[in-house]
Amino acid sequence: MLEQHMNSNKNIEIDNIKTEQDRKSLVYKTLEQARIYHEKYLLRSNSSDLETAVNYYIQAIKQNPQIPETYYRLASLMFENGQISLDSAIEQCKMAINIDPKNTNAHLYTGYFLKLARDFDSAEKEFQSAISLNPLKSARPRIILAAMLYEKINKVKPSFIDFLRMMYYACSGCLTVLWDFASLKMMYKNISDDALVFMYKSYGGFLEKIKNSSLAIATYDSAAENTGRDEYFYNRIGDICIKEHAPEIALDAYKKVLEANPYDRTALIKFATLIQTYFPEKQDDAIDCYTKLLEIEPENDKVYYELGHLYLQKNESLSAVNAFSMALEKDEENPFYHNSMAFALVQLEQYDDAIDHYQKAININPDPYWTSIVCQALGSVYLEIKENPEAAIVLYQTAAVLNPDSEESHIAVGDTYFSLDDYDNAIKAYCDAIKINPENAKSYCKCAMALWEKDYTEEAIVAYHKAIELNPDYAIAYNNLGVIYLDDIGNIKEAIELFEHAVENNSHYTLAYFNLGRAYAILKENTKAAKYFQQALDLNAITNDLDDEDIRYRLYKLFEV
Repeated sequence: MLEQHMNSNKNIEIDNIKTEQDRKSLVYKTLEQARIYHEKYLLRSNSSDLETAVNYYIQAIKQNPQIPETYYRLASLMFENGQISLDSAIEQCKMAINIDPKNTNAHLYTGYFLKLARDFDSAEKEFQSAISLNPLKSARPRIILAAMLYEKINKVKPSFIDFLRMMYYACSGCLTVLWDFASLKMMYKNISDDALVFMYKSYGGFLEKIKNSSLAIATYDSAAENTGRDEYFYNRIGDICIKEHAPEIALDAYKKVLEANPYDRTALIKFATLIQTYFPEKQDDAIDCYTKLLEIEPENDKVYYELGHLYLQKNESLSAVNAFSMALEKDEENPFYHNSMAFALVQLEQYDDAIDHYQKAININPDPYWTSIVCQALGSVYLEIKENPEAAIVLYQTAAVLNPDSEESHIAVGDTYFSLDDYDNAIKAYCDAIKINPENAKSYCKCAMALWEKDYTEEAIVAYHKAIELNPDYAIAYNNLGVIYLDDIGNIKEAIELFEHAVENNSHYTLAYFNLGRAYAILKENTKAAKYFQQALDLNAITNDLDDEDIRYRLYKLFEV
């Protein structure tokens, strides 16, 4: 029994040794992975490498909190990534010194962060400690100390002794670099990596110049895989694809850039612009891009402006108003921001505030053509919402003055006078529109309607025929001309032909079907009349253009005895 007990204790000791060895091996592997990705990040500046390295360092600390290297390296990465403050970075480096006071790099990193904090005296002590601990391999602390002394000289009254010390550390740092194998290794890797990148850039640039886009894209794709410089090479692929009108490939390329660095400003702008131009259904992705841009540039009013328009596209008017408000906080005198704010407020039915912003945009008047369009928009608010046609007419006329080539302004004036039964002024306005653009069928059609209301039947017929001549598919012109032939002239056959042209060009034209029913009812062709009245009734359930009771009355009357 005693022998068995002793064997059992031996087995426990052996298991403990194995467990300890396994634990050390695991820590070593974790730390090695962290170093690899840390080195990759230093060479390629790829944010995914940085995040992976940070995760491995944190894992190594959990496995063994007594390794000084993990603290100062983790501090440098997390500080660069904006995850910790300068004070926190200094504290982490001091923790590494507490674990191993003779660790050269711990003193070097602590000195570096103290230098950033402008605590030059404390930083110098740490650099001196790093130099004294390993004089032959002290190139980095010497060179950094020389740079710090140079900065210190520029900040305060220069001292000749400080100048001499700066020159001493700079020269000795250049000499000791020959024995600093870590620095030489990193220098070699930098040179070899840069040479490979330069080769790919040169070859790809040559292919772009000779217009061989497909091979250039393949070269840059291979370069990204072999060098890890995703940001540069996928950016180039995206730019080429934009020129070659391949937005899907460009979008995928910029997406890869953002995977490598989610806060690449240029890629964020390109990605968002591409979505807005070609992929409106991906609005949420564009919003994410602009939100990240605001993290980089919180004072950039243009980003808020773009966000506002994206929210408008999503029918999120309140969010749009908030975005435009932020843009106006940054630049209150921007007329475009006021105009967009006004449009968003109209969607929220806050009409008085909308009018105020429209007026501010008009008063700033950056460009007569643009201001003319804003005047028309404000005129529509006064006409349709405020029911103030007189104010609307003034605004439409102002728009016409600002942009003499705007036929739409004159048409809007004509429509407003027409709604007031002022047909003379309506005709004048429509004629002004025709003078500006004699090829606009809509102007002739509207003018014909006003002429008919004034009982100028022959002139109205001429105007409608001119509208049809300019636009042979103009269903409204066919229908309205058909009404004149049916009700004024009594030429039912001609009227039917015109109504049929109207429904040929617009199969959902309720009024034209109704008029066909009226025409056939006059001819006593009740079956055809009933067919068209029924079609008008069915369509009216969708369009609500007519009174259902009137259609039913006419339909039932066909078969009264």
